[in-house]
Amino acid sequence: MVMEPTARSLAKADRRQSLLDAAARLYAERGFPRVSLEDLGAAAGVSGPAVYRHFAGKQAVLAALLIEVSEGLVEGGRRVINSAPDARTALEELVAFHVEFALSNPDVIVVQDRDLASLTEDDNEAVRRLQRTYIDAWVDVLAELHPGVPRTDLRIRARATFGLINSTPHSARSAARPSVRALLTAMALAALSS
Repeated sequence: MVMEPTARSLAKADRRQSLLDAAARLYAERGFPRVSLEDLGAAAGVSGPAVYRHFAGKQAVLAALLIEVSEGLVEGGRRVINSAPDARTALEELVAFHVEFALSNPDVIVVQDRDLASLTEDDNEAVRRLQRTYIDAWVDVLAELHPGVPRTDLRIRARATFGLINSTPHSARSAARPSVRALLTAMALAALSS
């Protein structure tokens, strides 16, 4: 039996997501160490102590943010690959998926790059494990397109492509999004196809 969400549970989920969105923005602007629970609460429209209804503390907010984003990338990448009719289409759709992620989440990318080391050892390892899973999915597709190329080389291609895609959206916020999307997609496909 599937339980329908109640208005209260939906409101709680919305508040939790508002806290994660505020955390991404504030951590990107100031850095994890310079953001307090009170700052997070205020940015999400709740008191600092109310944050504890959703998270054990500031560290737990950072962990939830980075782990949930990493889980979303893994799940989204799998959906893309499983729905693609062939490896070439899978690669094109993976690039489009990741470009859209990067353009929609530039603050998360900044937090990931700068504050990953602020996670506990267990949470850091969880994020790293999810990242490896996501990269391996790309490498599997690339291996179909480039038989005989060592997986280590394909992994380097995938990581370099993530670097290209992830580094641009934060600096290109003022640019027209469709033109940035098209440029990033073309550059990523060229890098992966060479």
